[in-house]
Amino acid sequence: MSKPLSVIFYWHMHQPFYREADTGRYHLPWVYLHAMKDYTDMAEIISQLPGARAVINYVPSLTAQINDYATQLRSFLDGSQASLNDPLLAALAHKTGKLKKKERAYLLKTCFRLNHERNMHRYPAYSRLWSLAEHAREQKATDYLGERFYADLVTWYHLAWLGETVRQRNFVARRLIEKAKGFTYQDRRDLLTLIASLLSDIPSTHQRLVESGKIELTTTPYAHPIIPLMLDFNTALETVPDALIPDEAYPGGRERALEHIQLGQQSHQQQFGHAARGCWPAEGAVSEATLALLGKSGFDWCATGESVLHHSLQFNLREQQGNRDLYHPWLVGEDDEQITCFFRDDRLSDLLGFEYSRWDTRDAINNFMHELAGIRHRTHGMKAPVVAIIMDGENAWEHYHENGLPFLTNLYQSIAEHEDYELTTFSDYLDQHAATEKLDKLTPGSWVYGNLSTWIGDRAKTRAWELLIEVKKVFDANIDKLGPEQQEDATEQLRICEGSDWCWWFGDYNPGAAVRDFDQLYRRHLKKLYQLLGCTVPTSLDENISQGGGDAEGGGTMRRGGADA
Repeated sequence: MSKPLSVIFYWHMHQPFYREADTGRYHLPWVYLHAMKDYTDMAEIISQLPGARAVINYVPSLTAQINDYATQLRSFLDGSQASLNDPLLAALAHKTGKLKKKERAYLLKTCFRLNHERNMHRYPAYSRLWSLAEHAREQKATDYLGERFYADLVTWYHLAWLGETVRQRNFVARRLIEKAKGFTYQDRRDLLTLIASLLSDIPSTHQRLVESGKIELTTTPYAHPIIPLMLDFNTALETVPDALIPDEAYPGGRERALEHIQLGQQSHQQQFGHAARGCWPAEGAVSEATLALLGKSGFDWCATGESVLHHSLQFNLREQQGNRDLYHPWLVGEDDEQITCFFRDDRLSDLLGFEYSRWDTRDAINNFMHELAGIRHRTHGMKAPVVAIIMDGENAWEHYHENGLPFLTNLYQSIAEHEDYELTTFSDYLDQHAATEKLDKLTPGSWVYGNLSTWIGDRAKTRAWELLIEVKKVFDANIDKLGPEQQEDATEQLRICEGSDWCWWFGDYNPGAAVRDFDQLYRRHLKKLYQLLGCTVPTSLDENISQGGGDAEGGGTMRRGGADA
């Protein structure tokens, strides 16, 4: 009798550094908003379902900021810290006195940034605030929106960003939603206390899930850098021969990559109390040199995109009868640098990421089970077939009914209760079924299209790399002139600048508002590094890198794995 098909869900949780290294000020609120919604919900859903299992990846740049937010909130609530370093949280904590005009404009811009249909208009009181704001804008009368309006607005924004499980089960959340308007300072303080507890509980909650065998936790190199490009820009040319790349290599790229890998491992150990056996390289970006560093650094396995396997085997597995080679792990590298690599099923992953949110929940689950049955049929006779569903664990769910709670609950149950399937983790799978087939050549690429074009190759993305190269040269020439504390501040700032998210957003296909946010933030981070090094900031950093203006699917926070998907 054929063994059950192993099914592995791999949820990638990631946010870049929005926090300034020296001041601690936050420029965007996505870390704590996703923490109180998506990270909380995902853990709670898995915890409550007997058969649910999954792998969750936490990037160190994210966990460091979650911890910082939790510490800030506790200190503010016990009176040992006078203010909060995030302007949105500070507005929620605002006690007395009139908001400044700039603060009111900020709240009007920020507090409607969520899925309107799914998470705003479902609440009549919040929807009414939107109507009032729209009318005031049309009449050019926003100055007439009073203090009570802004108190209710910032409160509703945070209520709408709470996890679905929290809104259903937490007394404070339910009380405030039922109250609907006229929120007092004490109401907002109660909400701040709830948010603080949600953020503080994330490490211990996930540790308990690991101990109970419900999840495997993995990590990513520290600040989410694109390691293949740090090592060699020419890797981009193997799949896109006409890609525009810088004229020179990234200075000290191998040393920088190793530092991110080692810090990622250390951070994971400190956060969760155990070493990570697996790694999601930032953006699933891989090359043979990248995997050699990961293997030599002690990781047992890593994962990347399906199209990387297509390019490496030099044919499209989807056009192969059965495409069975997608459904087993591969060995890459030699001796102590060897590592096992799993490849993402793009079709299943992209259905979850982009399609099923528009479907009826039951129809979507039936379709997913039909897709699994097809894979089960095609892999019949294989010794230990495994399918890897790998996707962003935070940005898809606001597009689903009730933030994906009914969908994920029923999906886990449907798979767990079916005799043909087994929910498992990558490490548990490998403990039973060690990889045996070797991939002779790994073509560099990422989970997006199997290439690196999302992060390099056009004028804007490559210009961003050139600006990073320039500041890295200044860093190398000046770092030894600083004292120990200043050296650490500058080095941390360099790590932030090396993250992948900046180049992700550059490009005309992304929405203009998001591109402007990340363009300004990237250049601000680069400027900060010059300042920490005690060097003059070049005027080139006053020039925009990218304008955006497109209408990328999902607002640009996610992309499909296949170019023709």
